[in-house]
Amino acid sequence: MSASEKQQVALYSMLASALLAGSKLLAALFTGSLGILSEAIHSVIDFGATIITWFAIRWSDQPPDEEHHYGHAKIESVAALVETGLLFATTAWIVWEAINRLMSGHSHVEITWWAVAIIAGSIIIDYNRAKALNRVARKTSSEALEADALHFTSDMWSSLVVLAGLAAVWYGIPAADSIAALIVSVFIALAGWRLGRRTLNTLLDTAPEGATEIVRQAIGGVDGILEVKRIRLRPAGPTLFTSIVVEVPRTMPIDEIVQVKEGIRAAVQGKFPHADITVTANPVPLDSETVFEKVMLLASRRNLAIHHLTVQQIGGKLAVSFDLEVDGATTLEAAHDI
Repeated sequence: MSASEKQQVALYSMLASALLAGSKLLAALFTGSLGILSEAIHSVIDFGATIITWFAIRWSDQPPDEEHHYGHAKIESVAALVETGLLFATTAWIVWEAINRLMSGHSHVEITWWAVAIIAGSIIIDYNRAKALNRVARKTSSEALEADALHFTSDMWSSLVVLAGLAAVWYGIPAADSIAALIVSVFIALAGWRLGRRTLNTLLDTAPEGATEIVRQAIGGVDGILEVKRIRLRPAGPTLFTSIVVEVPRTMPIDEIVQVKEGIRAAVQGKFPHADITVTANPVPLDSETVFEKVMLLASRRNLAIHHLTVQQIGGKLAVSFDLEVDGATTLEAAHDI
């Protein structure tokens, strides 16, 4: 899924929101329905949210730079948080207006066939846009598109409630319109709560649920690891930044340590294909180290090439012998000093 396709689906959603907001506002002005008006305000908020989403996606698709080493994906989370605030603001206004109308008794609503048709048409548009946005959001792990999909889904269900309220008004229950508006506010508040919680988790670098244990189990099958000391995960858009610290025997050759690190990367990417993985392998001493291994380690640390190493007990004492390679130009005295 390319960046242009993400931007395209966001652009179509913005145009759909503009159409829905305009038509619902027109229906609300002619009918006086608070239910339709609440839906219109909801759609206006959705339109503003889709504009924010479109700009956020264009920004988040930019590659990492000198100042943003982890990319720009978090801007989608910021956009989603702004949309959450808009949802709660909409809820507060609808609740205030609905309670005011119920208490004052002013609930005159004029129902027209075209107003009902607008709401019914909006349900079809909302369903299709939510479906398209969810599909792309799942493929790209885009929180901004997911937020947009949530807006359209809540709009669809609240429109169904508005239709039910208009039907009740038609049968002589004028207060049903305000009651329907209150129910709409519940849908919007729930949508805002779910979206806000997920967005804050991302902004606070909360690891995806169960991801840490999945990573731990994945690298548990890599040979050569003594202990997994630390796993740190932070999501940013589709990328899961992963930092892993393990302990390996200090006597392990460098090329084998490299193989262990590559094995860890392969195991994690098998579970999370979009993971950006950093692996640190800390060499540690073992109680089971042999004298042979310790001598080879000391030689390696001093960049000395030794071979024919033998370790044996002679007369109750430990005897160690080996051949040392030195530069051919080295004097005998200098060689003994080594």
